[in-house]
Amino acid sequence: MASENFVQPAIPCFDGHYDHWSMLMENFLRSKEYWQVVSIGITEPLAGVVLTDAQKIELEGQRLKDLKAKNYLFQAIDRSILETILNKDSSKQIWDSLKKKYQGTARAKRVHLQTLRAEFESLRMKMGESVSAYSARTMAIANKRRIHGEQLEDVIIIEKILRS
Repeated sequence: MASENFVQPAIPCFDGHYDHWSMLMENFLRSKEYWQVVSIGITEPLAGVVLTDAQKIELEGQRLKDLKAKNYLFQAIDRSILETILNKDSSKQIWDSLKKKYQGTARAKRVHLQTLRAEFESLRMKMGESVSAYSARTMAIANKRRIHGEQLEDVIIIEKILRS
């Protein structure tokens, strides 16, 4: 049977890198056909509006999709983050809240990383500076870049020191 070979894709876990996680999570939710309720939300009927049976069925289907999307979002985040969004009623509210909180942080990290890259590239040995002092300054900037998530190989640092 074909269903026996089906592999359930893993839910992308939020690791603090919002841009990467949101791309993976959006793709995951699209594959489940839940992205529309996350990105657009559900339009609830106004009070007193009478819905046809078909509209009621459609609304219930949208609510179920929203509930399933919320479930995936809850599974993707850790408890400390979950506690900050428990008051959100829909998957759209959860998504928008996470985006507002973490996308700015990711943007700030990128800007800081760009500054560190420029600082690293313009780094030169000062007149009278010892090799060990220059090496320590170079390593300090390289380590800051690594802390901010950049993959920086040792060979690049060594070449930088040797060129100076």
